[in-house]
Amino acid sequence: MIDFRLDRSSGVATYLQLVHQVKHALRLGVLRPGDRLPTAKEVVDQLAINPNTVLKAYRELEREGLVAGRPGLGTFVQRSLGGASVTDRARLRDALAEWVHEARSAGLDPEDVEALFASVVLDSFRMRNVSGEGTA
Repeated sequence: MIDFRLDRSSGVATYLQLVHQVKHALRLGVLRPGDRLPTAKEVVDQLAINPNTVLKAYRELEREGLVAGRPGLGTFVQRSLGGASVTDRARLRDALAEWVHEARSAGLDPEDVEALFASVVLDSFRMRNVSGEGTA
């Protein structure tokens, strides 16, 4: 099950924070098809937010085909995100953790690491699109 957290200073709408957290959990394999999301009441009790905010997030996830509500039973994951296997994800996560450790040892702070990582990701996808990789 997923434990939601809110960053009230992020400027990101609360319902979108919930949506993003579910998507991250799906990409990382924390949530899998068949898993039940916390009930709106459970999320409201945990985060002290309006029930309509939780319902809006769940409706958005349902609209995207990621979850489905079952009356009287709850909201369940329908499909996963991400294409890598659990083994590949674990291997890549370990390599990334080592890289982050090296970055910290070099004196980079979290914002520096995020900026560097984002630039490499963006450059990688730009190069992929320019070279025609990944196009049908």
